[in-house]
Amino acid sequence: MTADAAGAVEIGTALARLRRTTGLPVAFGGLVEAGRPQIRISELSGTTTTALRSLAVTSGNGLGGKSVALARPCAVTDYSSSRQISHEYDIPVAAEGIRSVLAVPVVVRRRVRGVLYGALRAAQPLGDRTLGAAMAVARDVEQALVVRDEARGLLAQARPEGADAERGASWEQVREAHAALRALAPRIPDPHVRAELLAACGLLTAPRPAGGASLAPRELDVLSWVAAGATNAAVAERLGLRPETVKGYLRSAMRKLGAHTRGEAVTAARRAGLLP
Repeated sequence: MTADAAGAVEIGTALARLRRTTGLPVAFGGLVEAGRPQIRISELSGTTTTALRSLAVTSGNGLGGKSVALARPCAVTDYSSSRQISHEYDIPVAAEGIRSVLAVPVVVRRRVRGVLYGALRAAQPLGDRTLGAAMAVARDVEQALVVRDEARGLLAQARPEGADAERGASWEQVREAHAALRALAPRIPDPHVRAELLAACGLLTAPRPAGGASLAPRELDVLSWVAAGATNAAVAERLGLRPETVKGYLRSAMRKLGAHTRGEAVTAARRAGLLP
């Protein structure tokens, strides 16, 4: 799946959540196109026409373009008559029959990556609670995009060249990042994004032999940080666990792997395709 396609999936998932949490009947959105100062509305939810599909919204124009330019949420009570925005897109907006509209930017590392819209078919003010709920949905999208970006970066690094590449500093950074992403996964609220993150982590490891050892998720989380050189106390802090709990997971992992030391456990896990 390409980065743009993956981002579109995040937008589509977010729109359903936006409608559910705000109560707005219509939602739509899209990503900023690479190399262009515009967003392309690619995802629709609750619409009755296709008037908004594939609409290109230039930065600064209309409500969404204003949101992109300012990198902050914007809203109007009656789109067609509002003096707060320009009106290049009145025709498709009117064709869909929406009037009260909000636009929330998706901002990653200070760069707007997309916009989520929510709308009513009546000219009614959108309160702070509605805007706050829409912003919370946008924050979830931002977090998911950050995770995807980091996972792609890991995959780009996970192609060592030469027999000694695995022993290089860059490969150790990959291992540390692998552990960090596994620690991040339980905090991802969207189960689909969480599963995709863990699947991306799996791509960093060698193919698992048939009938090989398997570890519970938390055992693997602990061993990932051990492999990155962390002490039990550091692992506990990273994973939000008690040091005694970390020791228990580590002992269990060692037993399953037939290892007697931490180092042996890491080596066995790598041979089993459980760690990079």
